[in-house]
Amino acid sequence: KALKEEGIYTVLINPNIATIQTSDYLADKVYLLPINTNYVEKVIAKEKPDGIILGFGGQTALNCELALHREGILKKYNVKVLGTQIDAIENTEDRQLFCNKL
Repeated sequence: KALKEEGIYTVLINPNIATIQTSDYLADKVYLLPINTNYVEKVIAKEKPDGIILGFGGQTALNCELALHREGILKKYNVKVLGTQIDAIENTEDRQLFCNKL
């Protein structure tokens, strides 16, 4: 909502049709799709975003962000990660990496 209020074209992917997040006042475009690399890549290819924020979708979105990175999809479409960066997610998801950081 804050991005849209600032005049930034905003696309929202939400797998839950019953939630308030499907309301069009939160985003310029809303896709009711599962959060996985297949569907997210299709939206990226169609919408051609400059950046992506996946920190609002819980563990599913974080896992998707890691997969998009590892599969080279973000690089392929030149999409910048906004919000929590990939290395921070990797460091918190991998116990050994997390222990090494401590």
